[in-house]
Amino acid sequence: MLFAEKFQLRIPGPTPIPPSVQRAMNQPMIGHRSQEASQLVRECSDRLKPIFGTNQQPLILSSSGTSALEAGVVNTLAPGEEAIVVVTGVFGDRFSKILQRYGMIVHRLDIPWGQACDPETLKTFLQQHPQTKAVFMTYCETSTGVLNPVDKLTKVVREHSDALIIVDGVSCIGAVDSQMDDWGIDILVTGSQKALMLPPGLAFVAVSERAWKTIEQNPTPRFYLDLVSYRNQLEKHTTPFTPALSLLFGLKEVLNLLELEGLEQIYRRHELLKNMTRAGIQALGLKLMTSDQDASPTVTSIDCKDTDWQAEDLRKALRKQNVIVAGGQQHLKGQIFRIGHMGYCDPLDILTTLSALEIALKQLQIPVDLGTGVKAAQEVWMDHV
Repeated sequence: MLFAEKFQLRIPGPTPIPPSVQRAMNQPMIGHRSQEASQLVRECSDRLKPIFGTNQQPLILSSSGTSALEAGVVNTLAPGEEAIVVVTGVFGDRFSKILQRYGMIVHRLDIPWGQACDPETLKTFLQQHPQTKAVFMTYCETSTGVLNPVDKLTKVVREHSDALIIVDGVSCIGAVDSQMDDWGIDILVTGSQKALMLPPGLAFVAVSERAWKTIEQNPTPRFYLDLVSYRNQLEKHTTPFTPALSLLFGLKEVLNLLELEGLEQIYRRHELLKNMTRAGIQALGLKLMTSDQDASPTVTSIDCKDTDWQAEDLRKALRKQNVIVAGGQQHLKGQIFRIGHMGYCDPLDILTTLSALEIALKQLQIPVDLGTGVKAAQEVWMDHV
């Protein structure tokens, strides 16, 4: 088919890849212990610092984002030590499962899915568990479209505990402001396949000086995920294991693109995409899962639980138009759908998605007026420009 390879990938990761990044990844292979590879590793690590908001040297792992979450656990805690996990969705729950698998004592602070964690709630919970060694939280909860107020949550932890603060930033780093050092985050992790516009396969971990002291004394065995090994090898401008060189070629070009646009403009663009999406969804009479205050700039969740139509039927209708959106996870499967709008995404992509959504709704005989959602999003865009 002529248009088989032309589609709108509007899921919250993996996300579309810019053509210049694709071309960069097609470069001829080089030796992974060559001078060229060492220069590439060091340059990429250095240029990641502003994206994390840190003076620390981000570590580069050839692995998934989940591996970085696991590294945050196994490097900082020993079996039997206590941890708090702020659970606002699937990926907070994943932190909890990793900790339990390694034998840590987990105190779950469960927040209703679709809501962000309130700092006062965390403060009260923290005071109930004074032996807590680390607090784990997600910055953006991909499964619900919630952006937790990490700057405020970390302030509460710092003021009322000596616990380390470990943050999953996989689905938002590179799209929202992140000030790791100023906010007092001890470990901040992300992956390549979301706002950083690369295929899956790289994970990035930044570690505070305070966390390094704990890591160096932690007796928990680890091998591939031993962050001390990554730090020591990065000081030699290399990695402890074979790096994903093609992805590093792509990462260098991604960093070129991010620096060209500028971080502040990138953050403004993602806010615009969020506001356009939400305005269009509301204009069509659909229910948003999160409040304006809690909504993430990278993914929007639409609640279909109380409708007389099925979210999966809508996704299938969109797929026939070559528009791919995400469904729900765990107990939200079949009850919501999610629109990703991070990374290589601009306002025209949102208008295209909303237009396709209107047609899909019509095809399912759901009463909507064609153009209503698109018009609402256009008005938001016009206010922006």
